[in-house]
Amino acid sequence: MQDSQEYKKKKSFFDGVITLYGRNVVLEMLQDENIEVHKLHLSNSNQIDNTIKLINSLAKSRKVSVVMHDKNALARISKNSKQDQGVAIDIIAKTYQSADEIKELSEFKLIALDGIQNPQNLGMIIRSCAAGFVDGIILPKKSSAKLSPLVVKASAGTLFKLPIYYCNSLDDILPELKDTKIYALDANASTDIYSISASQKSIFVLGNESEGISSEVSKLCNDSISIPMSRGVESLNVAVTASLIAFLK
Repeated sequence: MQDSQEYKKKKSFFDGVITLYGRNVVLEMLQDENIEVHKLHLSNSNQIDNTIKLINSLAKSRKVSVVMHDKNALARISKNSKQDQGVAIDIIAKTYQSADEIKELSEFKLIALDGIQNPQNLGMIIRSCAAGFVDGIILPKKSSAKLSPLVVKASAGTLFKLPIYYCNSLDDILPELKDTKIYALDANASTDIYSISASQKSIFVLGNESEGISSEVSKLCNDSISIPMSRGVESLNVAVTASLIAFLK
């Protein structure tokens, strides 16, 4: 029983760890003292240039654990051997939380992402939501873009400014959220985003860039809404759609 509890505790901890890679991103994370760093990973094949010296210096000043790896081992950690530049970092962000935390909220407006796979889109969605009237984003780990350096760049410094709720898939959390109005964004819906009434608990589901919301997730929504279009335009980029939703009051 104790082993099982320890495993669950350990799994819960590492579920909330975000691994990023690339020298500029690692420097950015180490320089921001508001971000808790769990561990720094370095390849022993790195040339000790000024950047690596600075990374090591920052890690030492912040008392961050540094682990050395061979090139292949580091690639398994970064999951991107072509772009990791021999460095990776594990961070713990207070804003990166299990979607189970949503159940404890008495009021919220969230955007849920179903199959968003383009990192730039994800970063721009995060930026718009951070700037707008959104309480957080639900980001499944399955079939979604990962929080990566490309997402960090596209979010323009806003990645950790609002809660991002992780789950394996939307089917794990949406059925658990009682008394919640769950809207599917659908170009064919007769009700538009400007005609809906405010709800104490609301979630707006945005679908994949090319295929939209999956049929499985669509069944979990209790209403569909659209964005009114002019001049025969059929659809908008998903990040633009998120911006419009984010600034709805």
